[in-house]
Amino acid sequence: MAYEPLYLAYLVYFNRDRDYFECHEVLEELWLAKDKDPLYKGLLQVAVGLYHFRNNNVRGGRMMLQGAAAKLENYPARTLGIDLAKLVGEVKAYGVRLESFADQPFPYYDLSIDIVDSALVAEVALAAPGIETNHPQRRGPQRPDRARHK
Repeated sequence: MAYEPLYLAYLVYFNRDRDYFECHEVLEELWLAKDKDPLYKGLLQVAVGLYHFRNNNVRGGRMMLQGAAAKLENYPARTLGIDLAKLVGEVKAYGVRLESFADQPFPYYDLSIDIVDSALVAEVALAAPGIETNHPQRRGPQRPDRARHK
């Protein structure tokens, strides 16, 4: 199976760079191209939730992560070459912790997406060198050239 270049970029930005803003940018483009498929929306929301919480927006992080879990939980455990069940479990747990953040604060932490399809592992490895790391990471929508992910 050949995976979409924007999906590959999403996985690189998510796992390698922890650049959740850029994850949102590339996956939103794919989500729109896929007629607003809820699967891509859920994956997009995982990145947005982490982005918000990392930037001290606890409420935004909680809302996005809980929304993501609700969208993703009914898909097969292995979807789009990733361990979606593991990701959903971690996202749900994060959302629960954020519900009681005011009483039980905790430091921000990243999540990783486990890639379970060997073909996807290979495609991500081939794509990664061509996907620029943003230093510093963007904090808002000032994206230069979207064509670099195609």
